[in-house]
Amino acid sequence: MGSCLSTASEASSPSSSAATPRSRKKRARRALGRSASFEAKSDEALRKIPGRMFLNGASGIASMFTQQGKKGTNQDAMIVWENFCARSDTVFCGVFDGHGPFGHMVARRVRDSLPLKLSSHLEVKVGNVRENISITTAGSMNSEDSLSLNLEEESRASADFEERDNYPEMFMGLKQSFLKAFKVMDKELRVHPNIDCFCSGTTAVTLLKQGQDLIIGNVGDSRAILGTRDQDDRLIAVQLTVDLKPNLPREAERIRRCKGRVFALQDEPEVARVWLPNNDSPGLAMARAFGDFCLKDFGLISVPDVSYRRITEKDKFIVLATDGVWDVLSNEEVVDIVASTQVRSYAARSLVEAAVRSWRIKYPTSKVDDCAVVCLFLNADESTSASSSKEACNSWSFNSTEADDNTELNPSIPTSLDRSGTVRSPVTVQGDNIEIEGVARVDTLLTLPRFVPDTKIKKAT
Repeated sequence: MGSCLSTASEASSPSSSAATPRSRKKRARRALGRSASFEAKSDEALRKIPGRMFLNGASGIASMFTQQGKKGTNQDAMIVWENFCARSDTVFCGVFDGHGPFGHMVARRVRDSLPLKLSSHLEVKVGNVRENISITTAGSMNSEDSLSLNLEEESRASADFEERDNYPEMFMGLKQSFLKAFKVMDKELRVHPNIDCFCSGTTAVTLLKQGQDLIIGNVGDSRAILGTRDQDDRLIAVQLTVDLKPNLPREAERIRRCKGRVFALQDEPEVARVWLPNNDSPGLAMARAFGDFCLKDFGLISVPDVSYRRITEKDKFIVLATDGVWDVLSNEEVVDIVASTQVRSYAARSLVEAAVRSWRIKYPTSKVDDCAVVCLFLNADESTSASSSKEACNSWSFNSTEADDNTELNPSIPTSLDRSGTVRSPVTVQGDNIEIEGVARVDTLLTLPRFVPDTKIKKAT
């Protein structure tokens, strides 16, 4: 009783009531400061992890390179993490293409946090993976989680059941690990104190190579391809992921069922976009992404498309890249460029430079997009690996803490898809005696909703 009286008297005190708002602001600032300090320490710890690379460079099995385009801050991020989960036969790779006002921050946050979340579900022996998953994935789901998982999985439930015998036992467990890690990652972004993800987000194409088993998790329109040899020993390109865009029937159906809208603008009829029910924004040019919470109630999901492949001796390398590469180079061109690079530690850089040249030659009126590439070499010969790694270290440094992420250096997969489709069709601009083939670079995000992020969007009925 006395406690209640004390509280009441304090609440009625003018000085107390006047101090409350200030104290709340101070507490908020202190909390924000503690969060920033904790993230700084975490970032520093991540930089010191052996085998984890996220800047331009190369190792014995991988080459990676990113270059800022002409549109502002480099919003692409990438990672190669060897000895992942303390396993010598395991590698994690990923590229991330941010969009929106804070897309660069979202991409880097996912780059840093997603592998850790995946690792937390994989720190067991392969034989115990399925048992581990049943424990770690248990728990309650909110309506958004259920919506995301149910809408994505219900159409595949019967197909997965029929095809389960075609996959090794470990795949089903690892698939659930990917689903869980992506879900937790998106939850973290929603409540992140320092990154506004309301109208900002990122793609993610990630892979886990464990021995000869390859698991790929993908959201958005970044892409993974495989360079392999066919029965005639010719090097060919095999697309490993689907560009998850709103024009795919299953994606469009889900979005419309959730009252979101999918349509293309009149001046770019080839680019389908996702729109709010009653507002012509934001016009997102992908059907799945981390972040972008203004659309999460209207069909946009962060559930990854997870696939499996067994690596054979004919498989030579895998390329992960953002759409700055796929907008101007076909799968076959990418494979040819990587295969023709004499020193494979330079493969990613050669590919980015080829993409930049292609932008300038084919589409001189367009601003070059950011590019990020990871090349992972398979069945590597040890002597070649050592030679490549040594030459890479002698010629240019990697994973330097002084470098910046913005370093600027001068079966259902459609086999006919040569480019990413986020660039408008070329048009010819005629002068007196010249013809210039130009293009307008399609923005991933067109407009921001005309309300503040704190305003809750009411779901359309």
